Amino acid sequence: MFGICNLAIVPIRFEASHRSEMVSQLLFGEHFQILEKSKGWVKIKLQFDDYEGWIDEKQYQSISESEFGLLSAKEIVLNADLIEYISGKDNLLFPIPLGASLSFLYVPQINTSKFSFEGLKASGKNPKTEILKTAFMYLNTPYLWGGKTPFGIDCSGFVQMVYKLNGYSLFRDAYQQATQGEVLSFIEEAEAGDLAFFDNEEGKITHVGILMNDNYIIHAHGKVRIDRLDHLGIMNVDTKRHTHKLRVIKKVI
Repeated sequence: MFGICNLAIVPIRFEASHRSEMVSQLLFGEHFQILEKSKGWVKIKLQFDDYEGWIDEKQYQSISESEFGLLSAKEIVLNADLIEYISGKDNLLFPIPLGASLSFLYVPQINTSKFSFEGLKASGKNPKTEILKTAFMYLNTPYLWGGKTPFGIDCSGFVQMVYKLNGYSLFRDAYQQATQGEVLSFIEEAEAGDLAFFDNEEGKITHVGILMNDNYIIHAHGKVRIDRLDHLGIMNVDTKRHTHKLRVIKKVI
């Protein structure tokens, strides 16, 4: 069993309940495998990053295995504006967020509602210099645990979406992302667009941000913000205090 998100933003929950913690979000056009069903809920595994969680069974459209395969083989095409509208039958306008997937538009068997899109699209791999330009689009987005959009985002969702919009695949959570890329020994080796990871007292990776030039970092903490980075970690530019302890810097691109 397979499905595709036919709504702007759908919460992915840890358990099959509206009261359960939201661990991520499903954006319009993202497709997935259905692993199991339970009392009005389906457990899904996203095709893009293999992330698993539960969504309401009323918040997706079913597709066949062959349609899932066709869509998975298509080039990833995303909405590249903060919010855009996709039009369907009878010129009905449907809002979609930055990073929503448009690849299904090119699979007639799935695009039965005759959706069309005339906005700005992102596809293919961009040079590393584009990473920060994309990151700035999320500046001042409020922090939201499990969020992936300019209406609310968490630290790893922010990093994943920025890289995805530039054609690169990262895992969903910070500790997973920390397994990707090449370790850099010193901050001085890093370039704008590299990733910095931070751990807690138990040594678990709990935070991630994107490096900028001149020892600045853009990350989601309360909101997507710009702070200073030194050998100890993140120095909040407002409070002048360290908020996160640096663990490792990695180069993915």
